[in-house]
Amino acid sequence: MKAIIEKLTPKIQQVFTYLHEHPEISWQEDETTTYIHDLFARENCKVTTFSNSPGLIIDIGSGKPIIGIRADMDALWQEVDGTLQANHSCGHDAHMSIAIGTLWTMLEKMKRDELQGTFRFIFQPAEEVGAGALSFVEKGIVDDVDFLYGMHVRPKEELGFGHYAPAIQHGAAKFIDGEIRGEDAHGARPHLNVNAIEIGTALVSHINQIHLNPMIPYSVKMTTFHAGGKNTNIIPGKATFSIDVRAQTNEVMEDLTEKVYAIADMLSIHHHVPISLKTSTEIAAAVLNDEAIHYMETAIAQTVGKEKLKKTITTSGGDDFHFYTIKRPHVKATMLAIGCDLQPGLHHPNMTFNYEAIPTTIEIMSKVLWNTASNYKG
Repeated sequence: MKAIIEKLTPKIQQVFTYLHEHPEISWQEDETTTYIHDLFARENCKVTTFSNSPGLIIDIGSGKPIIGIRADMDALWQEVDGTLQANHSCGHDAHMSIAIGTLWTMLEKMKRDELQGTFRFIFQPAEEVGAGALSFVEKGIVDDVDFLYGMHVRPKEELGFGHYAPAIQHGAAKFIDGEIRGEDAHGARPHLNVNAIEIGTALVSHINQIHLNPMIPYSVKMTTFHAGGKNTNIIPGKATFSIDVRAQTNEVMEDLTEKVYAIADMLSIHHHVPISLKTSTEIAAAVLNDEAIHYMETAIAQTVGKEKLKKTITTSGGDDFHFYTIKRPHVKATMLAIGCDLQPGLHHPNMTFNYEAIPTTIEIMSKVLWNTASNYKG
């Protein structure tokens, strides 16, 4: 496979350059979808797009097992050098390039060697808003999938360049939007309303007093709060806010969520003011499979050697990839952690990484697909 990838490398570099220079935010990845579709429209594969959503799947081969590889497509919307714009600061341009390179590699490999099985390449929209995987689950994309592999570039301080881990133990994340719906009052008459800012202060105080098992990482914090306007002699009765909730397990996330909602209900009753909460985005903690991890470990060792094979990465960050296994428990899955000198950090507007990691990762992903199919027992 190495020789195939070396020949494809200039072509893959062109793909990465295009994707990096044409970022699109969640649910708007239409040009990216068209670009990937056109790359494979004349290849020996089945390309499926959707009338109601960006994203696509590409199948090659036939029969069982069905082994998937998922790449997320969307960019972030953020300020870069003073300009608000779409920006690939989470590495999804790299993930798509790796999946495309792996698809080309597998097409070439299957011309030379016969192998029973179907390889499904899933280009998924809207990972950054935690909704793309769920939408693809609802479309039935993984209903017949046996194994599913994902990938993610990792920060330099977490994983050194050229090193790989066979799994990422992501935590759960939940973003809750809230609203306090009271009435304004004159600054000289504080007895006529309840100050929404004071309610917000009480909310922060109470969520900071949530205590759960300290052996399992978790956090709850208010990340936005908006109340009042241009007139400083008005006591605001209304406010909107957001709460960021994180936990290493789905069970702890359930406990945290219950406590946050209970606190809001308590304050609402105490102050006689309606307080509403609504989950805007939810990402589940990882559910990983030992068999899939074993195949990934083998592919890493075959490609870069056992000395560069590292243990599972544990991170409080989240990824909607894990909804595939939670909603469809028969799917055996893991996510490759890629050491690529990524700095200064994920989601930093000027994030960079070492492109040389891409061809090596393509080799790992190609081998894990091939090895999984070769050893499938049904």
